[in-house]
Amino acid sequence: MQQALDQGASNWRKSRYSDDKGECVEVGQFPAGDMAVRDTKADGAGPVLAFSCEAWSAFVADVKGDRYAV
Repeated sequence: MQQALDQGASNWRKSRYSDDKGECVEVGQFPAGDMAVRDTKADGAGPVLAFSCEAWSAFVADVKGDRYAV
């Protein structure tokens, strides 16, 4: 994972788990296929976390497998 200042990602979509209080993230994709995550409250002006396709797939699999359940 790396923090990217260039927000060249597109197809941003808000998480379906976002709440009405503005506590949400958006997921987008860079042209090369890597994934990007940003804070919705920043209105596209804040930093972006960039993940390789492999790292993103592993993260999603872990979330679906309840690895991060509290």
